[in-house]
Amino acid sequence: MQFEGVLTKMETENGSPIQYYWVFEGNFINMNQLIDKNIAIKFLRYQCLHCGLDKPIYRQGFCKSCFFDVPQAADWVMRPELSKAHLDQEDRDLEFEKKVQLQPHVVYLANSSNVKVGVTRKTQVPTRWIDQGAHEAIEIVEVPNRYLAGITEVALKEHVSDKTNWRTMLKNEIQDEDLVEWRNKLQQYIPAEAKDYFIQNNTETNLEFPVLQYPAKPKSLNLDKTPEFSGKLKGIKGQYLIFEDQTVFNIRGSEGYVVGISVLN
Repeated sequence: MQFEGVLTKMETENGSPIQYYWVFEGNFINMNQLIDKNIAIKFLRYQCLHCGLDKPIYRQGFCKSCFFDVPQAADWVMRPELSKAHLDQEDRDLEFEKKVQLQPHVVYLANSSNVKVGVTRKTQVPTRWIDQGAHEAIEIVEVPNRYLAGITEVALKEHVSDKTNWRTMLKNEIQDEDLVEWRNKLQQYIPAEAKDYFIQNNTETNLEFPVLQYPAKPKSLNLDKTPEFSGKLKGIKGQYLIFEDQTVFNIRGSEGYVVGISVLN
């Protein structure tokens, strides 16, 4: 069985366990069905997710010129507090920015390697938590735009991390935390503009990943350095494939790479 296509982040479907799909143009693979099978991955070329040209990928699946031009890669994407569409101010493309920023956003706590605070559009719950490899998560506030979510995150990360340790997440060296207690403890630090949006009575969401074997010492596969790789797939967590030899492959970090995939058995 062979497939070829440009990598984009895996689509997911929450379940017990989570279902993962590698989606290519005109085709897709249910990755759960490949767990415990040997697969080969071969890097063929680049394909920028915006211009479609075979140019080295700079960040987030875009070539360097597109990265500094497209609205999907503007600073407010990574730093929501920089959002300005609610002020009718354009960054790169006001129509796009209004569409994304002026919709309900959630500030949440997720536990993947430690408890961290994050922001996502409401429509991306629980997808965002799955992509981060969080085994538990809870919403703190639901606000009407990205800016309010951003300033809330900035305030809360003075008191809780905003980073995930990907190695700890993949090794599954995690502890269960009482996220309701964390949420209540952090309530006092929510900015005045967002206090009325605090979520009082929700419970945490638990997520189950399809993993048979976690790596003790995960080593990252870089397609630029290792354009061909094969191994037995032992699990999927976050946006990482986990192989028997402890190699891990970050699909999201390789967006814009065109690959050939073969199932060997």
